[in-house]
Amino acid sequence: MSNEVVPYKLAHYVIRAKRFAEMLAWYRRVFHLKTSFEAPVIAFLTYDEEHHRIAFLNTAHLPEPDTMRTGIDHIAFTYRSIGDLLDNYARLRDAGITPFWCINHGMSTSMYYRDPDGNEVELQIDNFPSMDDCKAWFSSEAFAANPLGVQFDPEVLLQKFRSGAAESDLVKQGSAPLPKEREYVFDKLPPPPA
Repeated sequence: MSNEVVPYKLAHYVIRAKRFAEMLAWYRRVFHLKTSFEAPVIAFLTYDEEHHRIAFLNTAHLPEPDTMRTGIDHIAFTYRSIGDLLDNYARLRDAGITPFWCINHGMSTSMYYRDPDGNEVELQIDNFPSMDDCKAWFSSEAFAANPLGVQFDPEVLLQKFRSGAAESDLVKQGSAPLPKEREYVFDKLPPPPA
């Protein structure tokens, strides 16, 4: 028996929101969140049986933070299937919410969004049938050669899905090529320490 005691679930996270009302509206639309409690200073929302999954502190009165220096880079949410991910992509796209970066990491297919305050949210699926297979990807030569992955065009992937392509084909790297001139380029991150 192990002496390691680990959490059995992620309960929630709290976001400092400069644009409080916009943030609440964005997250409600993206995740179909229901309000557990809302006041001018704080709001608690959930999408399932948990009393709250995401909370927001109203920080409109505080100066803008330097988000490139500290803080969480992004939060990721996993969907059950490529179909769920793509149907959600189409729903959000039709509401004017589009990802800034779509990439197949090998073990996952991911779409990255920015909320109204600029926080990054990853919506993803696991590409392999088991978590052991996903973990094995980290030890593969393919991952060592390209630890970020291959960018993809979500419209091409959606079209292929709606045309009946096999899910096993859709989750392969390179299944929906993105023209080089449309690839997302990381130009805002500071260089790593020497």
